[in-house]
Amino acid sequence: MTGGDAYRVARHLAEVGRHADAAARLRAALAAEPADADLLTLLGYVLRRQRDYVAALAACDAAVAADPGLAGAHAERAESLIALIRDRDAVAAAREAVRLAPHEPAGHLVLARALAAGRSFAEARAAARNGLALAPGSAEGLLTLADVERGAGSRDAAEEAARAALAIDPVNAYGRWLLAMLDAERLHVGRSLRALRDVAREDPAHPDVISMTWPIRSLLSALRRWFTAATVLVAACALVALWWSPAAPTGRILAALFATVVTGFAVRVLIPAGRLPWRCLRLVPGLLRRATRAATVTVAVMIALLLGYAATGRGWLPVLALAGVPVLWGLGLAELFGARLDDPGFAHWLRTVGQELRDWGGELGEWWRETKRQLRETWNDDNPAPPRPGPPR
Repeated sequence: MTGGDAYRVARHLAEVGRHADAAARLRAALAAEPADADLLTLLGYVLRRQRDYVAALAACDAAVAADPGLAGAHAERAESLIALIRDRDAVAAAREAVRLAPHEPAGHLVLARALAAGRSFAEARAAARNGLALAPGSAEGLLTLADVERGAGSRDAAEEAARAALAIDPVNAYGRWLLAMLDAERLHVGRSLRALRDVAREDPAHPDVISMTWPIRSLLSALRRWFTAATVLVAACALVALWWSPAAPTGRILAALFATVVTGFAVRVLIPAGRLPWRCLRLVPGLLRRATRAATVTVAVMIALLLGYAATGRGWLPVLALAGVPVLWGLGLAELFGARLDDPGFAHWLRTVGQELRDWGGELGEWWRETKRQLRETWNDDNPAPPRPGPPR
């Protein structure tokens, strides 16, 4: 089988989701033609789809080395770099793809994704629109623009682009997922979860269980921000009341009000969600599951303490609730890490950062040892030791 035949067969296998078979075909073909940039680029794509981002980047590096003028190799390399959270390198690779093939929409779209990953939303929006201008009927282009707009906080524009993409490709799973998450951000709980459940049913081997826990996690995320401020305010009133008694009734009223509002908000989000988020919570990575459950318990305890203060006026109750604030934020950080620990790109980034910190620590230790040695030598030069007394003559 020639390289061209192998490329066509592997591409067909990748299109139908048989990525392992496609990778095997490509490796067999590359054994005979190791410098075929097209085969290496397609191998990079297939490996990225298998979430083997390091190997995908290596294949793309080899493709660029074999044919530096191949725009597709630079574009695919940028995709792997985005997955590995190397945003600046991804932008550079995507810009090279655009420079080599300015009339190809793919380069502009990957540039938009790379810029959005680095939170340069204005440039990302312009790149996405450039890609769309070159391919007006591209569902991928519209979904890229929707992603950029969502990241920038423009939910209406994101929804408009996502719906336009689905008008072109009604069964696009990513477009439907994106609309569901936009509904989630607007607290359209039932509609969002129904859409996520439908997407999961179409791919039962790889359900996105983390997304389906959004009612619990979004509730906790919102509470971490403003419930913290509310608890601090009530605790401050309780402490001021030790010296100025009129502050006590205000604090108790605020405690009752905040606890009631939090409870109502939780009911507003969790009741329409039903049992699905709690069932999915059992399937998420362990750190995320434990952090979410512990944060839920922490919020419940803080609400109970505020209600207790509202009912009894005992000043130590809101102070104890205040102690839950750093716990809640610490659990939020653990939840953030836990949600991404099953992402190979994030795990590789963590290992890279850890190695860089160890290297930096080693260099710092070496610098400190060298500095101490130089200080000792300088001291000895400036303060020579007195001669030892010799034996009496």
